[in-house]
Amino acid sequence: MASFKLRPSFSWVSSLALSVSMAGALLTAPAALAQAFPNKAIRLVCPFPPGGAVDIASRAIAQELSKNLGQPVTVDNKPGAGGNIGGADAARAAPDGYTIFMTTSGIQAINPALYAKMPFDPNKDLAPVSALVSLNNVLVLHPSVKANSVAEVIALAKAQPVNYASSGSGTSIHMSGEMFRSLTNINMTHIPYKGSAPALNDLLGGQVMMMFDNIPSAIPHIKSGKLRALATTGAKRDPLLPDLPTLAEAGVAGYESGVWFGLSVPANTPRDVVMRLNAEAIKGTKSPEFVKRMTELGYIIMGTSPETMAEMSRAEVQRWGPIVKASGAKAD
Repeated sequence: MASFKLRPSFSWVSSLALSVSMAGALLTAPAALAQAFPNKAIRLVCPFPPGGAVDIASRAIAQELSKNLGQPVTVDNKPGAGGNIGGADAARAAPDGYTIFMTTSGIQAINPALYAKMPFDPNKDLAPVSALVSLNNVLVLHPSVKANSVAEVIALAKAQPVNYASSGSGTSIHMSGEMFRSLTNINMTHIPYKGSAPALNDLLGGQVMMMFDNIPSAIPHIKSGKLRALATTGAKRDPLLPDLPTLAEAGVAGYESGVWFGLSVPANTPRDVVMRLNAEAIKGTKSPEFVKRMTELGYIIMGTSPETMAEMSRAEVQRWGPIVKASGAKAD
C-alpha cells in the first residue's frame, strides 16, 4: 500500500508567512519612519524679511541643521503682521517635521495680547523644539536728531513731536519703544515696518528719527557711525556694547526688555521627529562656526529642551500681557 505524508498546502504556508511579515512590519514601522526622517528638504519659515536679526539667526541655524540632518534646510521668508503671517503659514503646514518655524518671544507672548484677531494660536498651534538665542535691543538715532543721551531724547520728545520705527506691531522692537514711552510719560509716534531691515533703511535715510533695534542688525551701522547708539534694553550692559548704559542706568527706572528666538513645528508633529530636530538644533548651537558668528553679532546662545522653551513662552505671556494692556497698544 502506498503511504502518504500530510503536507501543508502552499497557500496556507504562504498566508502564514505573509501574516507574520505584516505583523513585523507594523511593529517596526515607527522605528523605520524615525530612521527615515528626514529624507527630503526641510523648509524653515522666517516671519521677517532678509537682513534682520530673526533672519540672521534663521540662516545660521539652517546651515547647521543642513549639515547635521544631511538634507537641505532652506529659509522661506514670510514677513508681515509682526510675524503672524509666517506663523500662520507654518501652523497650517503638515505636522511631519518638514516645516519648521523660527518663532520669537514676541510672537509667542506679545502678539496674542496686541492683536484683536490672531490668525493662529502660537502656543497651541505650534509645538516648541528649542529656544536657540536671546539678545538685547539698542536705542539708535539718526545722527541729525539733536540728542546725545537718553535724558536729551526725553526732553526732545516733550518739546516736539518725535517718532520711532519698528520691525512691525507686536515685535520686541515695537514693545521696547512702548515700554520707553510708558515709563517716561512722553509721546512718540510708532511707525511699523515689515521687518527690521526696511525700518533700518528709512532710519539710515533720515525718514524716521529713532529705533529700538535688535543689536545684531544695528551693530554694523553703529560701528560705521551711521547711527548714534545711546543705551541698551537689557538688565545688564551688553557684552558687545559695554560702554553703553542700560536704559535703567540712563535714568528710566524699571526698564528691561529683550527677546529670544526659537524653533517650533506644527502641533501634532510626532514626538520622535521633534526630539530629532531638538538634538540636531542643540548640536548646531554648539558648533564653533555658529558660536563665533552669533556672539560676534551680539546674540546670547541658549539651546534648550522643548519643555524649557514651553516654560519660557508661558513666562513671557505672563510678563508681556499686562505691559501690552497698560500701554494701550493695539494692532489689527
